[in-house]
Amino acid sequence: MKKDYNVSKLPPFTLLDEPLLSFDPEDNNLEVNPLRGLDSHGAYSSSVFPTYTPALRIATIGPASGWNNLRSLVDTLRSHHIPNDRKEYVPNFRGFERVFGVPLVAAPVKAAHIRLADNVSELSSEGLPHTRLMYALNDGVCRLDLVRDQFDVVLVHLPDAWQSAFRASGFDAHDALKALGATFGIPTQVINDRVFTFGARASLAWRLSIALYVKAGGVPWKLAPIPGVPKNTAYIGIAYALRGDPKNAQYVTCCSQVFDADGGGMQFVAFEAKDPVIDVEEAKHNPFLSRNDMRAVLARSLNLYQSRNGGMLPRRLVVHKTTSFKQDELNGALDALSAVQEVECIEVSSSPGWRGVWLKQGSSDTILSVPDGYPVPRGVMLQRSGSSALVWVAGNAPQASSKRDYYQGGKSIPRPISLTRFAGGGPLEIMSLEALALTKMDWNNDALYDPVPVTIRYSQRLARTIANVPTLPSNAYAYRLFM
Repeated sequence: MKKDYNVSKLPPFTLLDEPLLSFDPEDNNLEVNPLRGLDSHGAYSSSVFPTYTPALRIATIGPASGWNNLRSLVDTLRSHHIPNDRKEYVPNFRGFERVFGVPLVAAPVKAAHIRLADNVSELSSEGLPHTRLMYALNDGVCRLDLVRDQFDVVLVHLPDAWQSAFRASGFDAHDALKALGATFGIPTQVINDRVFTFGARASLAWRLSIALYVKAGGVPWKLAPIPGVPKNTAYIGIAYALRGDPKNAQYVTCCSQVFDADGGGMQFVAFEAKDPVIDVEEAKHNPFLSRNDMRAVLARSLNLYQSRNGGMLPRRLVVHKTTSFKQDELNGALDALSAVQEVECIEVSSSPGWRGVWLKQGSSDTILSVPDGYPVPRGVMLQRSGSSALVWVAGNAPQASSKRDYYQGGKSIPRPISLTRFAGGGPLEIMSLEALALTKMDWNNDALYDPVPVTIRYSQRLARTIANVPTLPSNAYAYRLFM
């Protein structure tokens, strides 16, 4: 029986260009690879950063036994390293000052370096292990607040010996520390014991140096103008977390905002949903807000944008979330954003159930095609309908490589993300290219891309933190405080 394969043929795919990153405000220095761009051009804010932070000053909190390791770690960031992993992607690390234009130094006053007891039982006089740890961290941050003008970022060493205190019912030490730092406006960098023995020193230096620079207020790179995207476009990512007993669950909603079309101005709004969860079982699979709550959270987000932009509204606003938009949510969004000319509401799913294999021409008439040695190229877009598309944000990215091909991670067959538009219009290629570009805006690592756009990644991370720390005020925060 002869089969007609045209009946099941998928539509033609589109290969989107790899988004460019900018390393200066005039967009003269552009690169695909963020590390290569930093190495060649320096950071985006390198021309202004030294005027308000002539040296990046490090304060420290940790057990006395780890003091020498912390000192050696800072020396590592000052030094030159040749990569011994991901060699086709990672350039030589030439030292913090050579890359970012400012020296990395210890805070100049003794009060900015707080030594704690080596044993959890000695961190405070009473309480369970996590209570003792939190008391010690709170005391340390309060003491650092008294000398806030003497440092920029705090290295906090949480050793393996304290593991019994890291988690308890309703408690996570990392999230609690970040919330504590945010309350005081103090950025923190958590260090564990693995950092001291990690063999890939160049990768470690890149990753940690970028994080410290951002937490001190620097901007390593931004997105270059995206073809077809109007100026004054803003992005909002919405994520949900359930707090408390699932039987009496209430949402904590987090809006992660990448205010500018170039990916700058990252702040977020912590919002506590007011209306109760009616159907908890459905909410576990598809969290959603009431019309009133969606209107309230987006109105706050829009006000925050306007406060940073002289009262101006964005010309176009794109809202991302990981679940479908209920009609009440769409109505609430359009209520709050009625003054914005163009509004798009897009579901971003990271598990659509699809896979793809890249084929190349076969060697004979009988073997028409064979699988390539590398996966589907990053940027492949396959339109599924008039409002949805699959986009391979993970895949082969030869432009980022110093050789020929580069597949981040090097293992498995990459899955695409699925984009479904519930409101708005325009070519699907534009919303796909934006999502592809926003995967390159996570300043908390040294990778080429994240598995999902930064709007989703940041809002998810922050929503979990807020859910674990109910005492955190429902304010607007800079994301660098939670990195």
